[in-house]
Order: sequence, then C-alpha cells, then structure tokens
Amino acid sequence: MPSWQGRVLVFLLGIQRRLSQRSGDRDVAEHRASIEQLCRFFKPIGPIRGEPVVAGGVPAEWVVPEDAQPSRAILFIHGGSFVAGSIASHRTLAGNVAIASKTRALLIDYRLAPEHPFPAGLEDSVAAYEWLLTQGLAPGQVIVAGDSAGGTLTLALLIHLRDRHQPMPAAAVCLCPATDLSFSGGSMVTNLKKDIMLNLSEERTYIGAYLNGADPRAPLASPTYADLHGLPPLLMQVGSHELLLSDVERFAEKARAAAVDVTLEVWPEMQHDWQVAAKLLPEGRLAIAHVGDFVERVLSP
Repeated sequence: MPSWQGRVLVFLLGIQRRLSQRSGDRDVAEHRASIEQLCRFFKPIGPIRGEPVVAGGVPAEWVVPEDAQPSRAILFIHGGSFVAGSIASHRTLAGNVAIASKTRALLIDYRLAPEHPFPAGLEDSVAAYEWLLTQGLAPGQVIVAGDSAGGTLTLALLIHLRDRHQPMPAAAVCLCPATDLSFSGGSMVTNLKKDIMLNLSEERTYIGAYLNGADPRAPLASPTYADLHGLPPLLMQVGSHELLLSDVERFAEKARAAAVDVTLEVWPEMQHDWQVAAKLLPEGRLAIAHVGDFVERVLSP
C-alpha cells in the first residue's frame, strides 16, 4: 500500500494526465516543457551545489552534496524519452543520488533527438565517461547511473565499454530504465491504465524520433538484446505500475543468466521515476537510501 503522500501525488498527476490527453498527444516541444515544469516542483532531500563544467565536449554540471568524498564520482545520465530532460530538470534526482551516496555526481546535458538521433546520446555519454577518468579518478571508484532513457544509455555505455575492452566502472544504477525499445513487453498491455507517467502512444513517437530508422532491437539501443556477459554489478529499480516493468524484469533475468550481479527491486504500486519525489514520498526516500547503500557496498575497500 503506497503512503498517503504517494496516493495524493498519484491523484494529482492523474488529473494532470487526463487534462493533457484532452488535447491529444504531446509533441516533443510540449514534452520538453512538461518535464521542465514538473521537475521544478520537486526539491532535493538535502543541500547541494552546482558547478558547471564541460566534460569531453559535453555540457555538464558537478552536483555536489556537503559531505561528498572527492575520491569517487557518479556519472549521471538523465531521462526524458531521449528527446527531453536537462541539467535543470534532473538536478534534483542526481542530487538525491549524490547525497545518499556521499559522492559528487557529474550530470550531463547530452544531445537530444530528434535533432540528434541515436547514437548521439550514447556518444556523449562515452565522451563524458572518458573525460571523468582523466580527472584523477580510478574506474573502480566511478558509478554510472541514470533514470528512464538515462538508464538505457547507462546500460548501453557499459556494453560499449566492454566490447572495446575499455576500463569499466565499479557498478551501475538504473532507475526505471527502458531496456527494450521494441515495445514488446507484456506490461505495455497489463500496466497500460496503471501507468500515469508514461503515455504509450507518445512514447512510440519519441522513441521513433530517437531511433530515426535504426533497428529497435540493436543492442546499443535496446540493451536487452545485447550479450550481457562481463558487465559490472547492477542495481535496478522499477515500479510495479510502470509500462517498463516486464522489460526491466526480463533484462535482469537475462543479465543474471550471464553471471552479472543484479539487484532488482520492484516497488509495489510505484510510478515511473518516483525517486525524484524523494523529499515528498517515503517510498522515494527509501529507494534513494537503497541506492546509497548499494554504492557504499560496491565502492568500499
């Protein structure tokens, strides 16, 4: 049973969704504006400061909590269906992860579709990760994290690094990742009316703009279809009411079969990206605390 705060938030978001649907599906510009507006409502769970930087040619910001340990870092890749999201919209979520992990987070502004389709976002993620390793950080003290589409890019980054025999990060955190862009998962049907955050029709449009004709089952687009051997430990969180539920579960099952250390958390009755509302939701704070515990476990000597 969700907390009363969670029930109230779902009620309000449900009203917002129904009102927006009366005017039809949102286009990319409307989706971008909606994410920026919604995310401004949520505040981080503690104090953070932002330090702008350019990471391998990619605009970025260090999101720094008060007790950040300088010897470790998180590369945070934001969500937004590959067509939306920014440093401004995701500063709170990256900050929550950084606070729980006692770690600086490098939040990147990767190029978005449709102006920059697949694989531009992955290329920018690779550039930022390679830059991070030039800043005096050992790969074993770096975590890659992302939410939604950022979780997809997180997994694609790991596969890219492994295939090129490049240094791997210590682990990765995927919050509600989209692991299969072919929309073949069972929860696309079973959770169609439960998921009030993701609109299936809109998501098909956004993913189509991102792929721009590329195969939706290409491993670097949909990590479920990749060889998953040799990936570092993974923490994956997903809500039981999400369209993405079965995709995340299927990816975790395949990764475990490939001997990957996967911690899968399915949160009852949670909506997509509920972790961003951690300051309001007890479930959000607990989920973020689990991220901090995971990071501490994999980075501890």
